[in-house]
Amino acid sequence: MLTLGIAAQAQQDPQYTQYMFNTMSVNPAYAGSRGELSMTALYRSQWLGLEGAPETFNLNLHSPIRNSKVGYGISVVHDNIGDGVVQETFIDAVVSYTLDVAQDAKLSFGLKAGGNILSLDFSKLRNFDAEPLPTDNIDNQFSPNFGLGIYYHTERFYAGASVPNLLESEYFDNSQQDANDVQFLSTERMNFYFITGYVFDLNYNLKFKPAILTKVVSGAPLQLDLSASFLFSEKFSFGAAYRWDAAFSGLIGFQLSEQLMLGLAYDRETTE
Repeated sequence: MLTLGIAAQAQQDPQYTQYMFNTMSVNPAYAGSRGELSMTALYRSQWLGLEGAPETFNLNLHSPIRNSKVGYGISVVHDNIGDGVVQETFIDAVVSYTLDVAQDAKLSFGLKAGGNILSLDFSKLRNFDAEPLPTDNIDNQFSPNFGLGIYYHTERFYAGASVPNLLESEYFDNSQQDANDVQFLSTERMNFYFITGYVFDLNYNLKFKPAILTKVVSGAPLQLDLSASFLFSEKFSFGAAYRWDAAFSGLIGFQLSEQLMLGLAYDRETTE
């Protein structure tokens, strides 16, 4: 599936309005759950019209292994903030194992392993106070990481919980340097996700597909995404979403063929 999303709020982990089409980015147990080779490609532009606003590129590829309960995949996410000031690329290999827990229900366990490559160019920053900026740039610093997930799904219902990154990498620690220097430390915190959704048949040609994504991370408010979309004639989807205390969103999508879907989302901030 091919989705295009535009979002509007900063977090450590990238956020996606069309998360229901991009589940493997937050839950490795989703790998192979569609029963066939699947791809999601996504571009997200945040704060449209502002110079240096964040951009996110995302590519997921996953498939089950034929005649087995194992799924596998690869996930690549690239963040660009400040026209190249901060560039971070996440590359992960994903594997899942699925159990049949009922005639039409499956329970999958997922593991991902990989890491992120971070570059930061302090020389491109604009300095708004008298303190000198750090001079030690970060150039392609690699930090390993791994994540876990669990995913339950039937033909109409799904629910999953995950922690995509278990290791809390630290950056920019100069606390041991001269006392006159600015002391600061950045830590990648664990993000806990829960996702669920259901498909209702309203009539022969119309389906209703509500979904919820919840994210919890230490030091930030609870993030809750609520969406309600409709699928008409298995071709055209449309709906709306609300990010709690943050933004409203509109979503549309069109099934170009049996194999390919194109989608667009637009977020409008509700905060100042």
